[in-house]
Amino acid sequence: MKRVLIILAFLIASQTVSAQLFTKEKIKNIENFDKQRLSWGFYLGFNSYDYQFQYEEDQPDILVDNTLGFSVGLISNLRINDYFDLRFEPGLFITTRNLQYDPAYFTGLEFNDSDLMREVKSTYVHFPLLLKVSTKRINNIKPFLIGGFSTALNLSSNEENPDDNAAGQFRTKKSVLFYELGFGIDFYNQWFKFTPSIRGVFALNDELVRDEDPNSPWTGNINTMKTRGIFLNFTFQ
Repeated sequence: MKRVLIILAFLIASQTVSAQLFTKEKIKNIENFDKQRLSWGFYLGFNSYDYQFQYEEDQPDILVDNTLGFSVGLISNLRINDYFDLRFEPGLFITTRNLQYDPAYFTGLEFNDSDLMREVKSTYVHFPLLLKVSTKRINNIKPFLIGGFSTALNLSSNEENPDDNAAGQFRTKKSVLFYELGFGIDFYNQWFKFTPSIRGVFALNDELVRDEDPNSPWTGNINTMKTRGIFLNFTFQ
Protein backbone atom coordinates (compact mmCIF):
# COMPACT_ATOMS: atom_id res chain seq x y z
CA MET A 1 0.00 0.00 0.00
CA LYS A 2 2.81 2.42 0.82
CA ARG A 3 4.42 1.69 -2.55
CA VAL A 4 1.14 2.51 -4.27
CA LEU A 5 1.01 5.91 -2.55
CA ILE A 6 4.60 6.72 -3.48
CA ILE A 7 4.13 5.69 -7.13
CA LEU A 8 0.91 7.71 -7.34
CA ALA A 9 2.61 10.83 -6.01
CA PHE A 10 5.50 10.39 -8.42
CA LEU A 11 3.25 9.99 -11.46
CA ILE A 12 1.22 13.07 -10.56
CA ALA A 13 4.28 15.28 -10.21
CA SER A 14 6.81 13.95 -12.74
CA GLN A 15 5.27 15.16 -15.99
CA THR A 16 4.71 18.74 -14.82
CA VAL A 17 8.12 18.96 -13.13
CA SER A 18 9.99 17.85 -16.24
CA ALA A 19 8.09 20.35 -18.36
CA GLN A 20 8.99 23.18 -16.01
CA LEU A 21 12.65 22.26 -15.60
CA PHE A 22 13.54 21.65 -19.23
CA THR A 23 11.75 24.50 -20.96
CA LYS A 24 12.62 28.16 -21.17
CA GLU A 25 11.42 30.63 -18.57
CA LYS A 26 7.64 31.06 -18.49
CA ILE A 27 5.26 33.73 -17.28
CA LYS A 28 4.83 33.24 -13.54
CA ASN A 29 1.35 32.56 -12.25
CA ILE A 30 0.21 34.31 -9.02
CA GLU A 31 3.72 35.74 -8.77
CA ASN A 32 3.16 37.52 -5.45
CA PHE A 33 1.38 34.68 -3.67
CA ASP A 34 4.36 33.68 -1.51
CA LYS A 35 4.94 37.25 -0.36
CA GLN A 36 1.89 37.10 1.91
CA ARG A 37 2.73 37.05 5.61
CA LEU A 38 -0.16 34.66 6.31
CA SER A 39 -1.91 32.33 3.90
CA TRP A 40 -4.57 29.66 4.26
CA GLY A 41 -5.71 26.50 2.57
CA PHE A 42 -7.02 22.99 2.95
CA TYR A 43 -5.93 19.48 2.03
CA LEU A 44 -7.42 16.14 1.09
CA GLY A 45 -5.44 12.95 1.04
CA PHE A 46 -4.83 9.30 1.77
CA ASN A 47 -2.98 7.60 4.59
CA SER A 48 -1.55 4.19 5.35
CA TYR A 49 -0.73 3.41 8.99
CA ASP A 50 1.35 0.56 10.37
CA TYR A 51 2.63 -0.52 13.79
CA GLN A 52 6.24 -1.14 14.78
CA PHE A 53 6.55 -3.74 17.55
CA GLN A 54 9.33 -4.52 19.96
CA TYR A 55 8.94 -7.80 21.81
CA GLU A 56 9.81 -9.13 25.25
CA GLU A 57 10.71 -12.60 23.93
CA ASP A 58 11.61 -14.11 20.57
CA GLN A 59 8.27 -15.20 19.10
CA PRO A 60 6.71 -14.87 15.63
CA ASP A 61 5.99 -11.30 14.58
CA ILE A 62 2.51 -9.89 14.87
CA LEU A 63 1.53 -9.11 11.28
CA VAL A 64 -0.18 -5.83 10.44
CA ASP A 65 -2.59 -5.66 7.52
CA ASN A 66 -2.92 -1.92 6.87
CA THR A 67 -5.63 -0.39 4.72
CA LEU A 68 -5.91 2.85 2.75
CA GLY A 69 -7.39 5.59 4.93
CA PHE A 70 -8.75 9.07 4.26
CA SER A 71 -7.47 12.46 5.48
CA VAL A 72 -8.87 15.99 5.44
CA GLY A 73 -7.60 19.15 7.11
CA LEU A 74 -6.82 22.87 7.11
CA ILE A 75 -3.57 24.81 6.64
CA SER A 76 -2.32 28.04 8.10
CA ASN A 77 1.05 29.19 6.75
CA LEU A 78 3.33 31.83 8.31
CA ARG A 79 6.00 33.15 5.94
CA ILE A 80 9.41 33.63 7.59
CA ASN A 81 11.37 34.48 4.45
CA ASP A 82 11.68 33.32 0.83
CA TYR A 83 12.84 29.84 1.86
CA PHE A 84 11.26 29.11 5.27
CA ASP A 85 7.63 28.84 6.34
CA LEU A 86 6.02 27.72 9.58
CA ARG A 87 2.86 25.68 9.09
CA PHE A 88 0.03 24.44 11.29
CA GLU A 89 -1.99 21.68 9.62
CA PRO A 90 -4.79 20.31 11.86
CA GLY A 91 -6.70 17.46 10.30
CA LEU A 92 -8.82 14.34 10.67
CA PHE A 93 -7.21 11.01 9.73
CA ILE A 94 -9.30 7.81 9.55
CA THR A 95 -7.73 4.38 9.17
CA THR A 96 -8.02 0.69 10.08
CA ARG A 97 -5.30 -1.83 10.92
CA ASN A 98 -5.79 -5.58 11.33
CA LEU A 99 -3.42 -7.49 13.60
CA GLN A 100 -2.77 -11.15 12.81
CA TYR A 101 -1.34 -13.31 15.63
CA ASP A 102 0.55 -16.55 15.15
CA PRO A 103 -0.99 -19.61 16.91
CA ALA A 104 2.30 -19.92 18.84
CA TYR A 105 1.05 -17.10 21.10
CA PHE A 106 -1.74 -19.40 22.32
CA THR A 107 0.31 -22.49 23.14
CA GLY A 108 -1.40 -24.37 25.95
CA LEU A 109 -4.59 -22.25 25.64
CA GLU A 110 -7.91 -22.89 23.98
CA PHE A 111 -8.53 -20.49 21.10
CA ASN A 112 -10.44 -20.11 17.84
CA ASP A 113 -9.76 -18.28 14.58
CA SER A 114 -11.30 -15.03 15.81
CA ASP A 115 -8.72 -14.89 18.63
CA LEU A 116 -5.91 -14.67 16.05
CA MET A 117 -7.25 -11.44 14.55
CA ARG A 118 -7.80 -8.02 16.09
CA GLU A 119 -9.24 -5.06 14.18
CA VAL A 120 -7.86 -1.68 15.31
CA LYS A 121 -9.86 1.29 14.07
CA SER A 122 -8.28 4.71 14.55
CA THR A 123 -9.72 8.20 14.12
CA TYR A 124 -6.93 10.69 14.73
CA VAL A 125 -7.45 14.41 15.26
CA HIS A 126 -3.98 15.48 14.18
CA PHE A 127 -2.17 18.70 15.21
CA PRO A 128 1.21 19.11 13.43
CA LEU A 129 3.54 22.11 13.69
CA LEU A 130 5.94 21.95 10.74
CA LEU A 131 8.84 23.83 9.19
CA LYS A 132 8.74 24.01 5.39
CA VAL A 133 12.11 24.54 3.67
CA SER A 134 11.74 25.50 0.00
CA THR A 135 14.11 25.92 -2.93
CA LYS A 136 14.06 28.92 -5.23
CA ARG A 137 10.96 29.00 -7.42
CA ILE A 138 11.57 27.56 -10.92
CA ASN A 139 9.01 28.94 -13.36
CA ASN A 140 5.75 27.75 -11.78
CA ILE A 141 7.04 25.07 -9.41
CA LYS A 142 8.87 25.09 -6.10
CA PRO A 143 10.12 21.84 -4.48
CA PHE A 144 10.39 21.70 -0.69
CA LEU A 145 11.19 19.58 2.35
CA ILE A 146 8.97 19.61 5.41
CA GLY A 147 9.32 18.28 8.94
CA GLY A 148 8.35 18.82 12.54
CA PHE A 149 6.40 17.42 15.45
CA SER A 150 2.76 16.68 16.05
CA THR A 151 0.32 15.38 18.58
CA ALA A 152 -2.87 13.47 17.89
CA LEU A 153 -5.96 12.40 19.79
CA ASN A 154 -7.24 8.96 18.82
CA LEU A 155 -11.01 9.16 19.22
CA SER A 156 -11.30 5.38 18.67
CA SER A 157 -8.66 4.34 21.18
CA ASN A 158 -10.83 2.40 23.71
CA GLU A 159 -8.28 3.42 26.37
CA GLU A 160 -10.93 3.78 29.07
CA ASN A 161 -12.90 0.67 28.08
CA PRO A 162 -12.91 -1.75 31.06
CA ASP A 163 -13.05 -4.73 28.66
CA ASP A 164 -9.76 -5.99 27.24
CA ASN A 165 -8.79 -8.63 24.69
CA ALA A 166 -10.37 -11.37 26.79
CA ALA A 167 -13.66 -9.73 25.75
CA GLY A 168 -12.47 -9.01 22.20
CA GLN A 169 -11.39 -5.37 22.78
CA PHE A 170 -7.91 -4.30 21.65
CA ARG A 171 -7.11 -1.00 23.39
CA THR A 172 -4.70 1.79 22.50
CA LYS A 173 -3.80 5.07 24.18
CA LYS A 174 -5.74 8.18 23.28
CA SER A 175 -2.79 10.60 23.04
CA VAL A 176 0.10 10.05 20.58
CA LEU A 177 3.22 12.13 19.84
CA PHE A 178 4.88 12.02 16.40
CA TYR A 179 7.74 13.40 14.41
CA GLU A 180 7.19 13.92 10.68
CA LEU A 181 9.41 14.19 7.59
CA GLY A 182 8.40 14.66 3.98
CA PHE A 183 8.73 16.44 0.67
CA GLY A 184 6.49 17.97 -1.96
CA ILE A 185 6.21 20.37 -4.88
CA ASP A 186 4.22 23.61 -5.11
CA PHE A 187 2.55 24.09 -8.49
CA TYR A 188 1.45 27.65 -9.21
CA ASN A 189 -1.69 27.73 -11.34
CA GLN A 190 -3.46 30.80 -12.65
CA TRP A 191 -5.77 31.15 -9.66
CA PHE A 192 -4.37 29.03 -6.82
CA LYS A 193 -1.42 26.96 -5.63
CA PHE A 194 -1.73 23.16 -5.80
CA THR A 195 0.68 21.01 -3.78
CA PRO A 196 1.04 17.23 -3.76
CA SER A 197 3.24 16.02 -0.92
CA ILE A 198 4.24 12.77 0.71
CA ARG A 199 5.18 12.47 4.38
CA GLY A 200 6.28 9.82 6.84
CA VAL A 201 5.05 9.97 10.45
CA PHE A 202 6.62 8.11 13.38
CA ALA A 203 5.22 7.82 16.91
CA LEU A 204 7.48 8.64 19.86
CA ASN A 205 5.44 6.97 22.61
CA ASP A 206 4.18 3.46 23.27
CA GLU A 207 0.47 3.28 22.38
CA LEU A 208 -0.50 -0.11 23.78
CA VAL A 209 -2.97 -0.43 26.66
CA ARG A 210 -2.15 -3.82 28.15
CA ASP A 211 -4.60 -6.46 29.25
CA GLU A 212 -5.30 -7.15 32.91
CA ASP A 213 -3.58 -10.52 32.61
CA PRO A 214 0.21 -9.89 32.41
CA ASN A 215 0.55 -13.17 30.47
CA SER A 216 -2.11 -12.21 27.93
CA PRO A 217 -1.37 -13.79 24.52
CA TRP A 218 -2.37 -10.52 22.85
CA THR A 219 -0.27 -8.02 24.84
CA GLY A 220 2.01 -9.96 27.20
CA ASN A 221 4.92 -10.25 24.76
CA ILE A 222 4.76 -6.66 23.46
CA ASN A 223 7.38 -4.32 24.89
CA THR A 224 6.37 -1.31 22.77
CA MET A 225 3.87 -0.69 19.99
CA LYS A 226 4.36 2.52 18.01
CA THR A 227 2.51 3.89 15.00
CA ARG A 228 4.30 4.68 11.79
CA GLY A 229 2.61 5.75 8.61
CA ILE A 230 2.73 7.53 5.31
CA PHE A 231 0.53 10.41 4.09
CA LEU A 232 -0.20 11.48 0.53
CA ASN A 233 -1.78 14.94 0.68
CA PHE A 234 -3.17 17.25 -2.00
CA THR A 235 -3.16 20.85 -0.82
CA PHE A 236 -5.07 23.82 -2.24
CA GLN A 237 -4.15 27.41 -1.28
